[in-house]
Amino acid sequence: MAHSTPLPAWPPVSERVRDLHARMTLEEKLAQIVGYWLDRGGDVVAPMADEMDAGDGRRLPEITAHGLGHYSRVYGTRPVDPAERAAWLWAEQRRLASQTRLGIPALVHEECLTGLATWQAATFPTPLAWGASFDPEGVEEMARTIGADMRALGVHQGLAPVLDVIRDARWGRCEEAIGEDPYLVGTVATAYVRGLQSAGVHATLKHFVAYSGSRAGRNHAPVSAGPREIADIYLPPFEMAVLDGGAKSVMAAYNDIDGVPQHSSVEHLTTLLRETWGFDGVVVADYFGVAFLAVMHAIAADRGRAAAVALEAGVDIELPSGDAYLEPLAALIRSGEVSESLVDRAVLRALAQKESLGLLDESFLAGLEEGAPESIDLDSPAHRALARRLAEESVVLLSNDGILPLREAPAKVAVIGPNADRPEALMGCYSFVNHVMASYPDQPLGIELPTVAEAIRAELGASSYEVVAGCEVEGTDRSGFPAAVSAARRADVAVVVVGDQAGLFGRGTVGEGNDSESLDLPGVQRELVSAVVATGTPVVLVVVTGRPYALGWALDDATRPAAVLQVFFPGEEGGPALARVISGAVNPSGRLPVSLPRVSGTQPYSYLQPLLGGPSEVTSTDPTPARPFGFGLSYTTFGYSGLSAERSVAAGGTFGVEVTVTNLGDVAGVDVVQLYGRDLLASVVRPVSQLLGYQRVALGPGESATVRFEVPTTRLAFTDRSLTRIVEPGDVEVWVAASAGEKVATAVAEGIAELSGVDAASAAGESGSDKALVTIIGEVHRVSTADPRITTATVSR
Repeated sequence: MAHSTPLPAWPPVSERVRDLHARMTLEEKLAQIVGYWLDRGGDVVAPMADEMDAGDGRRLPEITAHGLGHYSRVYGTRPVDPAERAAWLWAEQRRLASQTRLGIPALVHEECLTGLATWQAATFPTPLAWGASFDPEGVEEMARTIGADMRALGVHQGLAPVLDVIRDARWGRCEEAIGEDPYLVGTVATAYVRGLQSAGVHATLKHFVAYSGSRAGRNHAPVSAGPREIADIYLPPFEMAVLDGGAKSVMAAYNDIDGVPQHSSVEHLTTLLRETWGFDGVVVADYFGVAFLAVMHAIAADRGRAAAVALEAGVDIELPSGDAYLEPLAALIRSGEVSESLVDRAVLRALAQKESLGLLDESFLAGLEEGAPESIDLDSPAHRALARRLAEESVVLLSNDGILPLREAPAKVAVIGPNADRPEALMGCYSFVNHVMASYPDQPLGIELPTVAEAIRAELGASSYEVVAGCEVEGTDRSGFPAAVSAARRADVAVVVVGDQAGLFGRGTVGEGNDSESLDLPGVQRELVSAVVATGTPVVLVVVTGRPYALGWALDDATRPAAVLQVFFPGEEGGPALARVISGAVNPSGRLPVSLPRVSGTQPYSYLQPLLGGPSEVTSTDPTPARPFGFGLSYTTFGYSGLSAERSVAAGGTFGVEVTVTNLGDVAGVDVVQLYGRDLLASVVRPVSQLLGYQRVALGPGESATVRFEVPTTRLAFTDRSLTRIVEPGDVEVWVAASAGEKVATAVAEGIAELSGVDAASAAGESGSDKALVTIIGEVHRVSTADPRITTATVSR
């Protein structure tokens, strides 16, 4: 097979790795760059898993006769007792070490997006909830906890985090992503990487790259983004996680970009990732992604040739098994059509990874002899306390006419809605409950999962409760409406819990493969809410979803609920977290990590819009969201004063911004101080608002604190016309705001005023006095991998 690019030199490795490699047969090499999915088949949930070869019924000694690279999802495919499975895994690793010629143990990988994906393990909030928390430190602690559990069970690599930047809320995998802002995604995901890897488990960055930019938000659909959008929106989170987080693994994405499937992209997987960023880990295929080059993308004639294309691009490991990298590739190598050097490069990287994880050490073998842990608590009180803290931090208060908090419990409470009393409603699609247990309805879920209704009953202490579903999440059955209306009329307050059911490939309203044509609440849920509101009983609407829905009717219409809370699949402690926010035991501090659309027709949308990307006099449509990125109310109010910034800074340098934040209310609260900026004049079109930094600040009643941001000018970097990433001299406006929607009106008005001669401040209805001007001076700075990427913040009181 002709190669389009010269083969790079073999990666630098230790003498031990090079010696192992030199002794390998072709079959042993190929065995090290594939996985084996022990429980593959049946109800396995992966894209087109039923279309792929499910194995030939051979026993493990035959399958692993030449060794094995990875065991795929030993714990995460069906409900197995963790301790019993660990005992099996320890024995299996001993067999590989003693009964294969080279004695190399297998690397074990698992899903770990919302916790270790195994039965009886804690389930934490989804990544979109991490984004809503704006709390990288909390996410790092969670990941460290997850990593410790994985390491204890003999798992070495986690298939998380997801760094896809949300561009279209119709995309089903929004719940797996962190938000719509690349900087928020990058900082939170990097924290996750650090936490997981500090426990000795390699993190895997997903999905490289631009997977979330698919047309119309359809899973696996083509991406039409230009090189500047790729460079400035989709790549920065990965760059941060590699350069600042030290991520050890990257997963290629299913999509193509302008006709180039990412599993075949030399440009991204080798030239950018390895040669420019210096990544020295392994690149793994998304499940069946190599075979898809032939089966779905049709750029390879068969699976063997798909393997050659993927290896040349830089995909080192085929997952979940060897559909392409084993016999189909071996045949082409034996015939001389494909160079074995492609395999050698991948094998060296695979062995180096095993060495770095300690799998080649004598101490690892000694540990196998000691035996697996006889018991392990994967859902301890410490797990649950952390899960509840993150869930509490992620709750976003969207509106409140004063009904919340319910400091004095009402006598009669109605808890209504399809998500009111279902534990599955609190989980994302990659939780073990929804990912696996949906196929085992007769088995217990394995962990305690208090529902919202149960938690409200425990928290409020009211004398009377009624729980009525009213309708299902999906479908048109309204037969439950009368009971819901009657319950609401008898109550002093009605808590209506609506939203999604996460699932995969059509088995839910959101999740992998569950994309949507509409951003209206699924089924007849909106009608249910309207019917309950019409009773006149005060309604607290709780929206538990995996994507932002068009909720303008619930937020701004005359007949709206008294309060609206948004939460993005808050995990096992989500019910108690919501109940504590409703009661006032917790003051909500979550902020929207993604804009809340008014209507479906505004998609795709991001707050990172240039002037002509928003509302203006030259278009009859208005994409302004119902609630903007960064929005979130509290039971207190916060004020900002004393904004100051260093007046000038050299391109490539760092400038300071200070602001004082004050709790103006009579209850303690946590504010998320958000620093935004905009380039007033640039050589390419720039957004009117861009997040430069953020910081959570806890304040008592009347208390003030000064937040100082140290902002690297690289936060304002962009890709110029020559596709070079630069910091350009010029004036930059910076401000602190409660959301991305604030102060943007000034920028729009200024553009209109320039044409009409109208005073810009009057047109915007804002004074603009709480903005500061920073001038970037000197020559254009060409950004390098050595430049800082993260804004630091310090809080003084």
